[in-house]
Amino acid sequence: MTDGSRGRFLVLEGAEGTGKSTQGPRLAARLRTAGLEVVETREPGGTEVGERIRQLVLHAPELDVPRETELFLILAARAAFVRRVVEPALGRGAWVLSDRFDLSTFAYQGYGRGIELAEIEVLNRAATGGLTPDLSIILDVDPEQARRRQEGRGSGPDRIESEGFDFLQRVRKGYVALADTRPEALLIRGSGTVQEVESRIWAAVGERFPETIRGTAV
Repeated sequence: MTDGSRGRFLVLEGAEGTGKSTQGPRLAARLRTAGLEVVETREPGGTEVGERIRQLVLHAPELDVPRETELFLILAARAAFVRRVVEPALGRGAWVLSDRFDLSTFAYQGYGRGIELAEIEVLNRAATGGLTPDLSIILDVDPEQARRRQEGRGSGPDRIESEGFDFLQRVRKGYVALADTRPEALLIRGSGTVQEVESRIWAAVGERFPETIRGTAV
C-alpha cells in the first residue's frame, strides 16, 4: 500500500549467528500482511556494484585487505545502496527492510577492527547523505550459542566470520554499546524458538509504528 507518504527504513542487525537471515523474511511477510510494499535487501549489496564489492569483502580470503580499505569498500557500496535502492523506495512510500546497514560498520570495523568511531561517523555520513534508519533491530545472542548456530549451517565461514571468536565477541559488545547510544537502535534477545524471536521483533515494530501496525496480530 502506498499513499504518497514517505516509507520507513528498517534494519536487522547483529553479529554472526544471531538469526537475521531467518527473521528477515518473516518480518517482511508480516509487513506485507499489514498492507505495505516491502523492499527486502542487504548490505553490502543491493545494487550491482554493491554485490561485486560484497564478493571482495566477504568471499575473497586470498586478498590481503587492510582495515581502512575494507571500510572504504563498504562505504562505497553503501553510497550506491542509499541512492539507488533506499531513497527511491522510501520516496514512493515503500518500506525498506535491510539485512545490515551502518551499525554493522561501527560494530565490525569500529569495535572489531579498531578504527576510530568518530572517523567512521564522518565517512559514513558522507556515504549516506545523513540517512539513518527509522528502526534498527539488533538481535543479541550469547556468543557460544551464536557459534553453535554458525557451525550448524553447513556452509563455511566467510572472510569476516573467519576472524575468530575474540573478534566476534568484540563485535557483539560493540552492538550492545551502540544500542545504548543510538535512538533508532533496539536490542532484542535473539535466543529461543524462531517463533518467539519473531514475536519479539513484531512487537517492537508495532510499538515503534503503532499508526501503521495497529490491529495486526502479534
